[in-house]
Amino acid sequence: MRLSLFRLIRSFGFAFAGVAHIVASQPNFQIHLFAAALVIILALVLEIPPPEMAVLALTIGLVVATEAANTAIESAVDAIGGPPSLAAKRAKDSAAGAVLLAAVAAVVTGLLIFGPRLLSRLGH
Repeated sequence: MRLSLFRLIRSFGFAFAGVAHIVASQPNFQIHLFAAALVIILALVLEIPPPEMAVLALTIGLVVATEAANTAIESAVDAIGGPPSLAAKRAKDSAAGAVLLAAVAAVVTGLLIFGPRLLSRLGH
């Protein structure tokens, strides 16, 4: 049991190190975190109810997780090295495409949640 707990704690350490690396080295990840902070602030100001806050939290998680996966894929492809290949390009482009799809889904989600509230405030 003790050894398993040690392994669990150690694996969390690796995960936190990975997040710290991504935050420190990836400008796009930093942009996503900034946007997430703005979304959270706006949600608090507009008093978004808990179920919709949960949707926002999941959406934010989706975007930052795909950005982290993109970084991992790009790093793995770069680590393999070798001459540039079509397969490496497709792997990197596909990972970046996943981030784009998640970001578009986040924007649509934000418009659906915030749009009506913002429009009603502008109309009054």
